[in-house]
Amino acid sequence: MNETPVHDVLIVGSGVAGLSAAIYAARADLEPLVLEGPEPGGQLTLTTEVENYLGFPEGVGGMELIQHGKEQAERFGAEFEHGTVEDATLEERPFELELSDGDSLRTRALIVATGASARWVGAENEDELMGYGLSTCATCDGAFHRGDDVLVIGGGDSAMEEALFLAKFADSVTIVHRREDLRASEVMARRARDHEKIAFRWNAELLEIHGSQDEGVTGATLVSHPDGYPTEKLESGTEVEREEVDVGGIFYGVGHVPNTAFLEDTAVELAESGHLETLEGMTTETAVPGVFGAGDVMDPDYRQAVTSAGTGSMAALDAEAWLEEQAATDSHTRSIAEIEADD
Repeated sequence: MNETPVHDVLIVGSGVAGLSAAIYAARADLEPLVLEGPEPGGQLTLTTEVENYLGFPEGVGGMELIQHGKEQAERFGAEFEHGTVEDATLEERPFELELSDGDSLRTRALIVATGASARWVGAENEDELMGYGLSTCATCDGAFHRGDDVLVIGGGDSAMEEALFLAKFADSVTIVHRREDLRASEVMARRARDHEKIAFRWNAELLEIHGSQDEGVTGATLVSHPDGYPTEKLESGTEVEREEVDVGGIFYGVGHVPNTAFLEDTAVELAESGHLETLEGMTTETAVPGVFGAGDVMDPDYRQAVTSAGTGSMAALDAEAWLEEQAATDSHTRSIAEIEADD
């Protein structure tokens, strides 16, 4: 039976971070394999126009940017496969990853660039309108909503941050929260409450989004109940109040979930939020030598395409240096063993 081949570098994730890592690793002749997960290209594929990525003064489509990145990586020799990692064995080298289809992959160095998935709320039409006026990133898409009235869904720090950023562009920002108490920190809640452009709709939730991909978001249906959690009450048959509102944009601010489930039983350290933790200093190294992190999976703060690309390149450079150190150590060990054998 043939043994599974061992790759020098395996990159899990094909968003901006994974593609950047692939380009750098391929140019270093490491012949990286990029494992595309269930959402090839990551969150950027949900963004119709990217205006803040260096080198594109007229903007660039999210899908177009990802496709160019993939072609660039392939040009230098990176290979791509579809697959979802279910489990990782990192106690011994080479590392081994088990995929959902039963196959396995082995690698000397592993770059985790699996990203973080934004939480959605389940409103009607959100699948159709995500990226067409519905967004999970105010810093990415807020500038498209100059002069609009917009909604922000959520009650934590993420929602307050989204609302405060959007207030720079929008005419009005309404935070829709399903109860009367915010989960946000006191300082963030106070900033939002004190802002003249920001209002709150308490005990309310988003039920339906109006619009089309041609027109964008044109409005929404909200439901409310004085005791909060109106969609739960609606599902149980309790009467709730419905309201149609005209808005030009809707932003989900209910947080992100890092895609790190396959690392939970390994020695790779994860933060309470689930984000992959790297060692102190400017490095992408993790607590497991030979495992590196890049992009949103290890970045709960910035979450931008350009910062993801930067950490992707860093991870590839760190992996290259680590592999060179390992090769030198292995060569030295073999030389000593040969000398001892001759004696």
